[in-house]
Amino acid sequence: MDTARIAALLEPFLDQPLPARALEQISIYIDLLLRWNARINLTAIRDPEEIVTRHFGESLFLARHLFPENVARAFLPAKVMSESQSPGAPLIAQVAMSGPPPQAPRVLDLGSGAGFPALPIKIRCPNIHLTLIESNHKKAAFLRETARSLTLTNVNIITERAETLVSKGPPQADVVTLRAVERFDTALPLAIKFLAPAARIALLIGSSRFPTLHNLALTIDWQHPISIPRSHSRILAIGLCQ
Repeated sequence: MDTARIAALLEPFLDQPLPARALEQISIYIDLLLRWNARINLTAIRDPEEIVTRHFGESLFLARHLFPENVARAFLPAKVMSESQSPGAPLIAQVAMSGPPPQAPRVLDLGSGAGFPALPIKIRCPNIHLTLIESNHKKAAFLRETARSLTLTNVNIITERAETLVSKGPPQADVVTLRAVERFDTALPLAIKFLAPAARIALLIGSSRFPTLHNLALTIDWQHPISIPRSHSRILAIGLCQ
């Protein structure tokens, strides 16, 4: 898909344009998704433009609120930062990278499916440590192929059920994301078990679910829901582990 068209479709979801490299990765991702979707059921959405707005737009909107632009850039290598800024960027990049680098956040996505929102977050913030949990082996194979094709590093794909991981002692994350999972009432309490102290959880859900969050997640302090652009009923809900 043409990267200029991708950029135009994503504009309502972003605070700043994506660098050219990220747009190229999204274009490759869309081609892979459409090709694999002919063999396994990854998404009911077949139209490429709707894939951009619904899947990538929502995911990048979440990334924008979890990792504001200045925070996201703090984890980017100087070369990537300079490519995504104006002509003065190399100097900005050098200043940003001076001193000890901050610790990259550990992000965990539960029930990853076709990779949303996790892989678009990784595209926007390349240096996060990303773990995707997907028990379906065919979907996990797609995730591995996509990560390889996009040359994404520090991506760990676990092909196990979340319940099994919890029984073993789950990996701890600074951020846990959840979107379009089955049995949401069961999945949300499970997701909380992967949170490190003072970590955050981010959900892409229908607005009708928001009133139930307080009962399902008693240890989470939920922020006011954020409406997703171009949607009448979808929201972003972010909570902080108490």
